[in-house]
Amino acid sequence: MEGNRENVILFPKWRTVLEEESLTALKDKRYKEALVKLNQLLEFDVQNHEITIGKLMCLMELNRYKEAQDFCEGLLIHKDEHYYQYVHIYLTILFQTSQYYLLMEQVERENEKNMVPDDMKEQFQQLYEMSRKMRHEFRIEKSPEYINELFNAVEGGGHLHQYRLIEQIRKMELTPTKRIKALLTDERVHPVAKTAIFMWLQEKGVSEEVAIHKLGMEYQAAPDAIPELDSHPTVKQALLSISDEEQANPTLFRLMEQLLHHYFYVRYPLMPAENEAYSIAAALTKIGENYLDIHMKTASNDDDRLTQYMDEIKMCEALYSTIIDV
Repeated sequence: MEGNRENVILFPKWRTVLEEESLTALKDKRYKEALVKLNQLLEFDVQNHEITIGKLMCLMELNRYKEAQDFCEGLLIHKDEHYYQYVHIYLTILFQTSQYYLLMEQVERENEKNMVPDDMKEQFQQLYEMSRKMRHEFRIEKSPEYINELFNAVEGGGHLHQYRLIEQIRKMELTPTKRIKALLTDERVHPVAKTAIFMWLQEKGVSEEVAIHKLGMEYQAAPDAIPELDSHPTVKQALLSISDEEQANPTLFRLMEQLLHHYFYVRYPLMPAENEAYSIAAALTKIGENYLDIHMKTASNDDDRLTQYMDEIKMCEALYSTIIDV
């Protein structure tokens, strides 16, 4: 029966009955019944604004917010004449489900386009301001809980949990405390988690020097004085050194590029000197060829510098994959 649905014709009289019954059920707050009838109409490709709004209302009243959100996101793709009404409903769904960050992002995107109708601007802004307030209150309420959990993860050696908690706390836009900065020298903290902490300090514009112990090395630097990872001179030079492979062997290049980013992410901010970029590129090439079983006339493994970087890159890849690629 289901397979023959596409061959079934919805006669005008039956369509009218379904529309009237769904509207009556909606007015009487019989949302489950209304939703069944509205879905029947939609299955027969009967689509109009009233049916669409009716379905959204039913889903929200039945607390089926995930379905309402998915349905609404589908409507937003088409950008028809009712687009901003759907945006308003979408923002309401996000607010009701405490997705304040997504709500604020959506309002900011709409404001950038500068096309929000005048009668909706104030409503959008009110939802934005309420979301900002709720996010702030959520941070105040939850931050001590997350921070305590982070230090418990340090005590318990839960490396993956350490990293995820740091990323969660970063999103709360909190300023790192001295106790959190001290984690940069704690040997129980995973190198990848230390990278996340240092980037967090950079985001907050921390200008005083902090100490970092990582991978058997010690370093002291002011986070705001260190170039961001992607714009670091050593990273840029290393990428330049392997760029010829992008045309010659795209598969090898993609692998080398991935290994490069993982290697530098784990090491950051304890970076090799810029003049080491060529040796790093040679090591990446050798590892990439070995992984892909490519036999080329490249540098032999007898070079101590090459061997050192190959070992470092493999170690950092293993450290990265146990945390971020899980």
